[in-house]
Amino acid sequence: MASFLRSCAITRHLKRPFYPNRRSSGYVVLIPEIGEDGDKNALLSENGLPEFSDVTIEKCIASISKQSLDYENGVRQIEESCGNCKNAFVEIFEPLEKLDSPLELTWGMAKTLYLGNSSLMPTKSYIQIHQRAHKARSAKFNSIPIYQAAVDEKNRLKKLTDEEQRLLDKYILEGKLNGLDVKGIKRERLNTILGEMQKEKQTIREKVDAATKVFSGMINDEAVIKEFPQSLAKSMSVNNDASRGPWKMSLEPHVYEPFMQYCPDRSLRWNMWQANVQRCSGYTKKELETSTNIEKLRGLRQEQAKILGFDSFVDMSMETKMAGSMENILNVLEAMRVNAKYMQDLELQQLQEYAQERGFSDKLEHYDIAYWQRKQMWSLFSFDDNKIREYFPLPKVINSLFNLCSTLFKIQIVERSNTQTWHKDVKYYDVYDDSSNRPIAGFYFDPYARQDEKIRIYDDAGWHVAIRNKSAVASTQPLSALIFNFQAPTNGKHSLLTFKEVNILFKRFGHALRHLLTRAEYSEVAGLSNVEWDAAEVCGYVMTHWLYDPHTIRAISGHYTTEEPLPDEVVNNLQNTQRHMAGFNLCKELYLSRLDLELHSKKIFWRDLVREIWSEYNTLPFDKYDSHVLSFTRIFSEEWGAAYYSHLWSKMIAADVYSAFEESRKANQDVIAVGKRYRDTFLAAGGSCHPAEVFRRFRGRDPSPQALLDDLGLSKTIEE
Repeated sequence: MASFLRSCAITRHLKRPFYPNRRSSGYVVLIPEIGEDGDKNALLSENGLPEFSDVTIEKCIASISKQSLDYENGVRQIEESCGNCKNAFVEIFEPLEKLDSPLELTWGMAKTLYLGNSSLMPTKSYIQIHQRAHKARSAKFNSIPIYQAAVDEKNRLKKLTDEEQRLLDKYILEGKLNGLDVKGIKRERLNTILGEMQKEKQTIREKVDAATKVFSGMINDEAVIKEFPQSLAKSMSVNNDASRGPWKMSLEPHVYEPFMQYCPDRSLRWNMWQANVQRCSGYTKKELETSTNIEKLRGLRQEQAKILGFDSFVDMSMETKMAGSMENILNVLEAMRVNAKYMQDLELQQLQEYAQERGFSDKLEHYDIAYWQRKQMWSLFSFDDNKIREYFPLPKVINSLFNLCSTLFKIQIVERSNTQTWHKDVKYYDVYDDSSNRPIAGFYFDPYARQDEKIRIYDDAGWHVAIRNKSAVASTQPLSALIFNFQAPTNGKHSLLTFKEVNILFKRFGHALRHLLTRAEYSEVAGLSNVEWDAAEVCGYVMTHWLYDPHTIRAISGHYTTEEPLPDEVVNNLQNTQRHMAGFNLCKELYLSRLDLELHSKKIFWRDLVREIWSEYNTLPFDKYDSHVLSFTRIFSEEWGAAYYSHLWSKMIAADVYSAFEESRKANQDVIAVGKRYRDTFLAAGGSCHPAEVFRRFRGRDPSPQALLDDLGLSKTIEE
């Protein structure tokens, strides 16, 4: 697919994930959900599951090559029948469903191996497989006959189901965003633009990666790393030993972010912060500056939008979003900003006073916040994520998670032992509906970090890979892989999770449920397929809300030696920890969301835009050397241009959804009934119904940011 916002930086570095972990619309995701044809796919074992233990790079490449040729030939044959088509669903879209199956299964297996064991699927090999599969699958979304058949079918004025309507709309929108309506010179220019955009995105990625690696420094003083978590000290140690230095400073996220929280040496924090925000600017290595590339990319995106008939790149982006318009987004962001900014001012004032009481005599700067924020949280709530991990042994957490889902959604999750996997630590689970004796879905669970085998990033330690999607036509059931980097068991002691990691596990599993429990018939709109970007993470965030329910957190916690639950004091303070400096944290996300939208709807130079909106969201003054935009890869070399707000939008929707459970509990009503309604709407519909309508069916009204503000303790207004 060559469509909007989907061109991909193929040569991204091994330490970074290739793509966002989601399966959205075909025009969103490059690694789609997968169908299967067991009789034709040599990579399947007799039980219908992938033959992971016997898979080789050569098998994957050979299979993808053959399947890609078969796919392209199949699309051409379907195109020939489009002219005399009487029923597009029977003659076009159902054959396409079957055609997708073998190709996408192999593609999904390759991605799973890449993320789960890169020694079996190195980056270079995965790139080769990805490029070939992507080229083949783009054929149906760049086909004028198939596009026209979808338009004709929609115009036949016959009654369509929600799912049929969404399927046709998907093909039509894909065609529109791929420029199938554009002819002549404009079409040639559009093709040139797409190629140039790909080049600029890749250049930005490579420069940011290089600039990240340029910075380094050594710490020899053991006093500096005294309070560091063992995992941080070990990852920084040149000897891979937490207790032995020297320790290497780095801008890699899994080092930089915890370093800023735990480093007591202010000069070192300043050095790291300056290096981080000045990456790719004119203040450092000139050959690594990205300002020129970013401005060119912005211009190309704007020109692309104009050719396709949109006023701006943001307007084009809204075609694939629940929000629908920039105006709607800005209204919601502003409703949250008013309360969040007011609270941020108070929070930073209180943090300044806290630091001064402990001997800090200077004014707090950007590089001080994370450090004092962590210390204040410990003082207020006795909360340190690394100090409570002994209460979250992985077996206890995962069993309790399964039990919660069983209660809420009437499913059973059962481990199956006779399956092939890519590593001995990987387990496979069948998902049963209470009304069925046969599995309705299945997933692999790969929990532990493995040095040099798995991708490591700090802020998102897990992936959900949709290996196969549900398809009634192809007779396939959903299949997923959940891959994490949790601490491995040592010395007979279970893997112990931080609360943040428990949160990540719940989020990823909630995300997977949307894929596993779908009831849609067509794979193109089943589960996470075809879900608008800004609603794609809703189900993951809904699941994380249960961690702030005292009953749930007591059920999932238990000391790994005594099995005693998490102390009541900590349980009671979990909600407070979520609200700690919530105004500051929310303003940061609101600012980046607004900045992204402004960058992709205006022609103003990036630094002038930053200066224009900075003070609306940030209490601390703007540092004149701060060039954070130049390393903002999420919007410039990944897929989040004019879409960064989507994460916050999903959080807003999720908070509103979860509030239905809370309201039922407070009214002494049946929470299980709410769980059934949630499964029958969000989990069942997936991408076969617009998320705004799904929300209305669940909640009986349109969404509001109020529930999110309540959760974060930001409901008080300035007047109050």
